[in-house]
Amino acid sequence: MAKCGACGPGYKTPLDAMKGPREEIVYLPCIYRNTGIEKPDYLATVDVDPKSPHYCQVIHRLPMPNLRDELHHSGWNTCSSSFGDVTKKRNRLLLPSLISSRIYVVDVGTDMRAPRIHKMIEPVDVFWKCDLANPHTTHCLGNGEIMISSMGDPSGNGKGGFILLDGETFEVKGNWEKGSNIPALGYDFWYQPRHNVLMSTEWGIPKVLANGLDPADLKTGSYGRHINVWDWTTHVFTQSIDLGEDSIPLEIRFLHNPDAAEGYVGCALSSAIHRFYKTGNGNWAAEKVVQVPSKKVNGWLFPDMPGLITDILISLDDRFLYFSNWLHGDIRQYDISNTRKPKLVGQVFLGGKIPRDGPIVVVEDQELNCQPEPFVIKGKRVQGGPQMIQLSLDGKRLYVSTSLYSGWDKQFYPDLIKEGSVMLQIDVDTVKGGLKVNKNFLVDFGSEPDGPVLAHEIRYPGGDCSSDIWV
Repeated sequence: MAKCGACGPGYKTPLDAMKGPREEIVYLPCIYRNTGIEKPDYLATVDVDPKSPHYCQVIHRLPMPNLRDELHHSGWNTCSSSFGDVTKKRNRLLLPSLISSRIYVVDVGTDMRAPRIHKMIEPVDVFWKCDLANPHTTHCLGNGEIMISSMGDPSGNGKGGFILLDGETFEVKGNWEKGSNIPALGYDFWYQPRHNVLMSTEWGIPKVLANGLDPADLKTGSYGRHINVWDWTTHVFTQSIDLGEDSIPLEIRFLHNPDAAEGYVGCALSSAIHRFYKTGNGNWAAEKVVQVPSKKVNGWLFPDMPGLITDILISLDDRFLYFSNWLHGDIRQYDISNTRKPKLVGQVFLGGKIPRDGPIVVVEDQELNCQPEPFVIKGKRVQGGPQMIQLSLDGKRLYVSTSLYSGWDKQFYPDLIKEGSVMLQIDVDTVKGGLKVNKNFLVDFGSEPDGPVLAHEIRYPGGDCSSDIWV
């Protein structure tokens, strides 16, 4: 068994990481904004060890000092990009706040089961030093610094820049990007130093999407449609790849092999997966490799309901691609042995907007013969749809949470706001492919002490396939 941290943080290779120990606890940001409960967001520690008497229970809650932050994604102070540096430890978890623009640095090293706040970076530091706001994705860099992508500027307009933090003091150092040419929108990012590239994506203008999706905004350029390409060495924005109108590219992942010059991006509204790749002339291009057909429906916001792909993952051995359709309610597993032709090998339904006893009637469906049954586990009917996903290091367990973002949860799944989100676990067939719900696993965030809460992204203390980058 590989040991995380034996030669610095993380693992030497992605395949070494697959031999790491089974996860025993996970961290999830829990959000109260838009729920009507005037309590601060908090970081939940959940026991996922089947041998533990506290299995499937929240064993610790770390409340933030402020209200309505909208915690969202999280990332590490250091990770496998710094493997070999014995002076570094993966002992701080960063929690950027999507709405307040506050960044919390959480100490998970002193007691990983009971995290504590180490430092708080106030929004004014980010505003004044970077002219950025609405921080989203955090990645640790091999040089010890920390980079966080932004979605906007301090006025709520779109702006796709990057905040750079000192990896020891967590002081805001300034912007990573150089030059005046900056993408109009931002969201997620991934970098691949061996190909001198960073790729970033676009959600939308923060002040436009803050409280929900207005269909009229789709035609005004308020939502994203590009993969943005950056020169890793010079930090200059060099190319934009157009994925089409109303695509909204969200999560982007390179293959884990650091030599790979390709990866995938999930487009929410167009419900497509695009493969991006390096061309023979050194530029980058993209091709659509998966399309989830929309369903024609009655009784909904639009006559056509997209799957709404909201999260994607690639297994550490680069064999399987996973993604969630938040509206249709299913999670899919694709064999990507042939990266240009993903093959569907697993699918499960975990809620969504189209259960057969609901108010929405599907009148035309290119994939299903009938609407799925409501998803009930341990006597609880799950509200919302599968959203954030996280894969165990060995690839055999897929964890799922059901909240997307409080403003959109409130609009699309009002019962999710009332009842809280859940975390589920799916058993994965890593030989032939296949997904099966673990009927014994349920973490119900509807029964939290201060009332139902919206739990979001899932992180393991030792890193995972969406936090670690090998250089």
